[in-house]
Amino acid sequence: MFNKLRLWKTGTTTKTLQDQISNVKQQKIPEHVAIIMDGNGRWAKKRKLPRIAGHHEGMKCVKRITKMADELGIKVLTLYAFSTENWKRPKTEVDYIMSLPEQFLSTFLPELMEKNVRVTAIGYTEKLPEHTLKALDNAVEKTKNNTGLNLNFALNYGSRSEILQAVNNIVKDSQTGELDANGITEEVFSSYLMTGGLNDPDLLIRTSGEIRISNFMLWQLAYTELWFTDVLWPDFKEEHLIEAIEVFQNRQRRFGGV
Repeated sequence: MFNKLRLWKTGTTTKTLQDQISNVKQQKIPEHVAIIMDGNGRWAKKRKLPRIAGHHEGMKCVKRITKMADELGIKVLTLYAFSTENWKRPKTEVDYIMSLPEQFLSTFLPELMEKNVRVTAIGYTEKLPEHTLKALDNAVEKTKNNTGLNLNFALNYGSRSEILQAVNNIVKDSQTGELDANGITEEVFSSYLMTGGLNDPDLLIRTSGEIRISNFMLWQLAYTELWFTDVLWPDFKEEHLIEAIEVFQNRQRRFGGV
């Protein structure tokens, strides 16, 4: 368990992590937080290490942020772990990334069960290597009845492909009579997306200083609050998540209204 008594400075005061947890929980917590976990390669390069070392450290970060999200009462944590474009990376790097679900889930699954965390996934997971898919399916199956935090991995996910697939399925169902073409609402369209059944993210976090959403949840992020940080993903701490939520809590969400 992380040390809740760790000290750090905010402005002119020094607070414990537990102080910040208590303070942030007194206000509305975003139900669905999505994170673009960026900066593993740059973290490694700064330390003259191979890129895979950054991905290894990034996996450790997933563990601590999952624990903190659970403690804060976040209902869904969606992590952009691998995009449909990431296959363009060097094979050695891709192969290592594909080994991470096995490493992560084999060691972390007992704690996820203890914490009542449910593992789900979005993306074209059927195209993942067999060993990666097996580890993922095992975690999904074993945690399917858990009712706590939903830890949702976006693996081999691309939003444009997701939207095109949804359109094609809507056309097909309209042609077969399963769907009334005159009754296609935003809600109906959303139900055809991979995130069907999930609320849209309330807060999107992207690490590493990049200010773009990189083909991630293009439909779902329409009214999501965005928070960007220069911190590289392996250096992202519980305090950073709390900071992002504090910013979220101080914004007024009007959804196009006054």
